[in-house]
Amino acid sequence: MTQRNQNPVLPEPKQVKLDRIDRKIIADLQRDGRITNVELAKNAGISAPPCLRRVRNLEESGLILSYHARVNASVLGYPMTVFTSVKLKAVGEGELKKFELQIDQWDRVREAYMMTGDNDFLLKIVARDWDDYQNFLTTELLESPNVASVKSSLSIKTSKLLAGVPISA
Repeated sequence: MTQRNQNPVLPEPKQVKLDRIDRKIIADLQRDGRITNVELAKNAGISAPPCLRRVRNLEESGLILSYHARVNASVLGYPMTVFTSVKLKAVGEGELKKFELQIDQWDRVREAYMMTGDNDFLLKIVARDWDDYQNFLTTELLESPNVASVKSSLSIKTSKLLAGVPISA
């Protein structure tokens, strides 16, 4: 269940009633997506076959969206993270969808959020250095026809990075 670029709009999950075991499975998978089914089942207090069925049901319901590896961006040549607020010239539904499709084409944009308030989008962008970011900014982002303005904030360090959401047993 891996995708290169995910659709900007997340699928509407089916209504799922979660019990204590499902919550334990989800919490463990958020912590370690490579945990074996046998370990996952043991932690949840059930045998492996029903555990695997539960995981598949959680995937099919849209609750579990994907699995991925967290990589060291610096080692892969992207030591810089820039958060960029984008204000659009027009914010009708068509214009918003066009911009979301454009965002999906930019590999260095790793996360994108439509926002309320003064800016319309917040983008998390990775870059090799400041010049690399400036090049992306001037040749890609600012060239997008509906972009009115951008504000960039350079990340100094990551103080906390957790996947998923809090899960209560």
